[in-house]
Amino acid sequence: MDQKEIRYSFLEAKQKIEAWCAYQDRCHSEVYKKLRSYGLDDEDTNALLADLIVNRFLDEQRFADSYVSGKFRIKKWGKIKIKTQLKLRQIPATCIQSALNTIDSNEYFQTLHQLAEKKWKEKKGTPFQIKGKVVLYLQSKGYENDLIFSVLEEMEGNV
Repeated sequence: MDQKEIRYSFLEAKQKIEAWCAYQDRCHSEVYKKLRSYGLDDEDTNALLADLIVNRFLDEQRFADSYVSGKFRIKKWGKIKIKTQLKLRQIPATCIQSALNTIDSNEYFQTLHQLAEKKWKEKKGTPFQIKGKVVLYLQSKGYENDLIFSVLEEMEGNV
């Protein structure tokens, strides 16, 4: 089914995009794509982006902070995966680093430990096979290898 391209006037697009940005923090690249989907040309798109920034509807640092917080606390993602996803959204490196620094290191290590224990109990096989599966799982969640192996050594020492 073909979707008709709807073209909005500048004011209609402004109202829609402000409501969209007010609902949830957005990054510049998401908003740019959305504005282009409204049928706006580059000049109008850039004017609206500037207006959104001035009126604080759009803030890369605020987006990075809320993204990091949500992905770590809700999805239990590690810093590597979060950083990669933010880079894909063209967030500046300084914003990414600042947002990642808000994660408490003790909470980060504790979350990694909980994920490792939970996955270890779920898996079947020899301890070597289980360890391999747990390592792959934690890497896919975006945790650093040195922390993964540190947690697994600690767990093996307690068994």
